[in-house]
Amino acid sequence: MAETLIGYALCSTEDHDAASQRDRLCQLGVPEDRVHLDHGLADPRHERPGLDEALSAVIAGDTLVVTKLARLARSAPEARDIVDGLAERGIKLRLGEQLYDPTDPTGRVFFDVVATFAEFDLDVRRMMSKEAMLLEGSRRRLLGRQRKLTVKQRAALRHMYATGDYKLADLAEMFAVSRATVYRALA
Repeated sequence: MAETLIGYALCSTEDHDAASQRDRLCQLGVPEDRVHLDHGLADPRHERPGLDEALSAVIAGDTLVVTKLARLARSAPEARDIVDGLAERGIKLRLGEQLYDPTDPTGRVFFDVVATFAEFDLDVRRMMSKEAMLLEGSRRRLLGRQRKLTVKQRAALRHMYATGDYKLADLAEMFAVSRATVYRALA
């Protein structure tokens, strides 16, 4: 019986285009009608109906093909569970050009290393994303509206008010600001 190739592609956001993964799977020998797709599922807690379809479509002797391990699983334990399930059913896994043989000890070690690095890569990307958002948030605060009074002007205003010779309205007029700004400078 001939080996059947079943493909699976995952596009994490609606903005990503599945065409490149689809094309790559076709280059790897997967027929167009045997490519299963999940689109717009960035949250790892989402159900993945395309993956469920692909896993249901493969039978003993078939090969599940994905372009990268990160498209199949979000963590090393999840990848291990999927691959163990495939191995129990006599199904091979191909990651791009590399065929993974779960019955071979070298293949198992290779897969564990690849899964660990894929999970590490995902964690690093998440961390960098969070750092970038925090940095962007702090920049926004720094780029906000400029203060009406400089540090020296606020010090002078406080000094003048402390002498008792100036009323709040007089200080607001002298510094060309509102009374509320004078109150904030004194606070």
